[in-house]
Amino acid sequence: MTMEIWSQLLSGFATAATPINLLWAFVGCALGTAIGVLPGIGPAVTVAMLLPITAQVEPTASMIFFAGIYYGAMYGGSTTSILLNTPGETGTMVTALEGFKMAKSGRAGAALATSAIGSFVAGTIATVLVTLFAPFVATHAVKLGPPEYFMLMLLAFTTVSAVLGKSTLRGITALFIGLAIGLVGLDQITGQVRYTGGIPEFMDGIEVVLVAVGLFAVGECLYTALYEGRTTAQMNAMNRVHMTREQWRRSWPAWLRGTALGFPFGTIPAGGTEIPTFLSYGVERKLSRHPEEFGTTGAIEGVAGPEAANNAAVTATLVPLLTLGIPTSVTAAILLSALQNYGINAGPQLFQTSSALVWALIASLYIGNVMLLVLNLPLVGLWVKLLKIPKPQLYAGILIFATIGVYGMRQSGFDLFLMLAIGLLGVLMRRFDFPTAPVIVGMILGPLAEAQMRNALSIGEGRWTVFVDRPASLVLLLVVVAVLALPRVLKLLGRIRAAG
Repeated sequence: MTMEIWSQLLSGFATAATPINLLWAFVGCALGTAIGVLPGIGPAVTVAMLLPITAQVEPTASMIFFAGIYYGAMYGGSTTSILLNTPGETGTMVTALEGFKMAKSGRAGAALATSAIGSFVAGTIATVLVTLFAPFVATHAVKLGPPEYFMLMLLAFTTVSAVLGKSTLRGITALFIGLAIGLVGLDQITGQVRYTGGIPEFMDGIEVVLVAVGLFAVGECLYTALYEGRTTAQMNAMNRVHMTREQWRRSWPAWLRGTALGFPFGTIPAGGTEIPTFLSYGVERKLSRHPEEFGTTGAIEGVAGPEAANNAAVTATLVPLLTLGIPTSVTAAILLSALQNYGINAGPQLFQTSSALVWALIASLYIGNVMLLVLNLPLVGLWVKLLKIPKPQLYAGILIFATIGVYGMRQSGFDLFLMLAIGLLGVLMRRFDFPTAPVIVGMILGPLAEAQMRNALSIGEGRWTVFVDRPASLVLLLVVVAVLALPRVLKLLGRIRAAG
C-alpha cells in the first residue's frame, strides 16, 4: 500500500513540477498571500471571483492555482492580525490576540516569523497525513451506500449550520436558503421543471459560481461601502523578521500541539478553522511557563499554536473534500464547485477516475508550502505595502472582476441582475449576523443529498427505516441528533446548576 502511494505521489510531483503548473502554483501562492494581507477579502471571495477561469484552464492547473490561493491566504492573514489587529481571515482571529500585543511591545518580527514557520511546519505535516490518509479513506468510502451518504450529508448540513455563526436557528435558516436555491431547475431524476416561477433562465438551475460571487465578493463590497467605509486602523512598526533561540524553544512544541489539534478538525464537518485555533490558544495558555505574558505583552506560544492549528485544519479539509465529496469549509465548498464545472465528481471514485489530478494537487501542497515560506519571510515588508491601497479603489476593482467573471460564463445580462440581488441578500445576512457558508454548502450538497435520499428510499422500497437498518447510517443519524441536542442539554444543565 505504502509503495503504491509513494509511486503515485512521485508521478504527482512529475505533473505538479511542470513549468506551467509551477507557475500556476506560484501565482496562486502569491495572490493568496496578498489576499490574506488585505483585511476582509478571504480566500472564499477570491476563489469565487476567479471561478470563471475554469472555462479556459485545464483542471489540474486550476485546482493547483486555487489550492495555492487557499493556503496562501492563511499565511497572509497573520500579517494583518499581528501588525493591524485586523484578521484577514476568521482563522487568524486568535493570532491577533497575542500577535498584536507582541508587535506593540516591539516584537512584530518574532511574531511574524513564528507564524510563517509554524504555518510551514503544520502545513507540511498535515500534507504528509493527507498523503497517507486520503487513499485509505477513499478505499473504505467506496463501500458506503446511498443511506450512509445521505446521513453523511445530513451531518455536514447540521454541523456547518449549527457551528458556524452565533445562533443555530440562523445557521439552519441560511442552510435552507441554500437548499431552496439548489432545487431550482430541472429535477435530476424525473426531468420535471420546478421552482422556476416561469422564468426561462432558471431552467438550467442557478449557477453555484454566480451565488458564490454574489454572496461573497459583491456582498462584501456593498457591506464595506455601507457600513465600514470610514474606519481606519493604526499600524504597528515592523522590525527584522527573526527569532531568538529562546523563542524557537518556546515555539516548536506549540507548533506540534497546534498541528495535532488542527488536523482532526479539518477532516470533520465542524465549522472550519475557528474551533481548533481557539482550542490551541486555550491549551497554550494552560501549558505556558509564562502565563503573565498572555494578554499583556504578548506570548509567542499564543501565536505559534493557533497559526499551526489554522494551517493544519486548512490542509486537512482536502481529505473529506477529495474522498467523500463533502466540503468542511466555505472555500472547500467553492473548490468542489470548481471540480463540478469540469464535470469531475469528488468522492471515493475520484482516486480511480482522476488519480493524476488528485496526486498532482497533493504534490503541489508540498511545493506550495516551500514557496510560501520563501515568499513570506523575506518579503513581509512588500506585503505590508498592500495595506496602503485605498479601500474604495480596491473594492471597485473587485466588483469589476466579479461582474466580468459572471458575465463571461453565459454572456447573460440576467445573470448580472441576479448576482446583484444575491449580493444584497449577502449584505442583509451580514448585517443581521446570518452565516453565509451554509448557503453555499446547502446549494452544492442539497441536490446530491436529494439524489442519495431517493436512491436510498428506492433500495428500501419506500420504507424510511432503511436509514436505521444499516449500522453505519444509524451511527451517523445518532451523531446528527447529538450535534443538535448536546449544546442545548449542556446549556440546560448549566442553568440548573447555576440555579441550584
